[in-house]
Amino acid sequence: MAFQVVWFILWGLLWAVYFMLDGFDLGAGMLYRFLGRDEAEKSAIRRVIGPVWDGNEVWLLTAGGATFAAFPSAYASMFSYLYSALLIILFALILRGVALEFRAKGESAAWGRSWDIALFLGSLLPALLFGVAFGNIFRGLPIDSQGYHGTLLGLLNPYGLWTGVFFVLLFLVHGALWLALKTSGRLEERAMRFAQTGWYFLLGSAVIFLGWTVLATKLEENYLRHPYWLLVPLLAVTSLLLIRFWAARKKTGAAFFASCASIVLVTFAGIIGLYPNLIPSRLDPARSLTAFNSSSSPYTLKIMTIVAVVFIPIVIGYQVWVYRVFRHKLEPGESPSEGAIPY
Repeated sequence: MAFQVVWFILWGLLWAVYFMLDGFDLGAGMLYRFLGRDEAEKSAIRRVIGPVWDGNEVWLLTAGGATFAAFPSAYASMFSYLYSALLIILFALILRGVALEFRAKGESAAWGRSWDIALFLGSLLPALLFGVAFGNIFRGLPIDSQGYHGTLLGLLNPYGLWTGVFFVLLFLVHGALWLALKTSGRLEERAMRFAQTGWYFLLGSAVIFLGWTVLATKLEENYLRHPYWLLVPLLAVTSLLLIRFWAARKKTGAAFFASCASIVLVTFAGIIGLYPNLIPSRLDPARSLTAFNSSSSPYTLKIMTIVAVVFIPIVIGYQVWVYRVFRHKLEPGESPSEGAIPY
């Protein structure tokens, strides 16, 4: 049981880290066509995303791999019940990566516009659909003794869609702060103004999301049983308020790290509410897939824990090195260094 609890926590942590890291890439991709006013600024945005997006997505692969190895029944059910939505996310992420690599390969206006649209859609759709997927998991899927009774259109219910909107706004503000942190000049100013204005929409969506979650889900039950866990959503609210506090004082780095904290804490607030469920059923709670009835054997979980202890620090070390190498700000129009990919 101890390993099952550990891997439930790690499962939540991996998703939280993925949303924190790829969230600013997705946000910057959504803002690309609106904040980039000319080719120099668009190139700067692509070059801010380019060196880190693929490393950030390692955490998505890790989260998926951990789900497959630690909770194979939940993995099989998730990729069956949510197959269409997850397939759209996969195609959109592929489209985003191709757009980043191909955008600078042609010079015609039509070529540029096509890949600009691809980058926007390849960023918007994953942000929206990840929110829709987790919103439906929070709400519970229609599962009973006869199996799953949902459809793709059924996933697009009002609560699921609003969770998607909340994710989009969360990533937009996160991405704007990243652009303000990594660029300079008018692009930096424009990104910071968007982050400050967008924060009010984010705050409004968060208030609605919180109230709707209490009405539409059973996540609050764990908090009522164990009130000390309320510290996590309280810290999430605090970090959300700190984004505006630091942004108003032009402390871009502090505002960005507050945004990172808010994404991690919001994710963990949902994971705590779910525990021990991985895929809850809203029709028959006995049919819910939990960390205990869908896990691998204790021996498998033990081996996975050893592997995680060895390799996750290596992944973290690699990403720290990448962010250190690309820590400087970009000037719009600045030429790439020799040998660099001309995003």
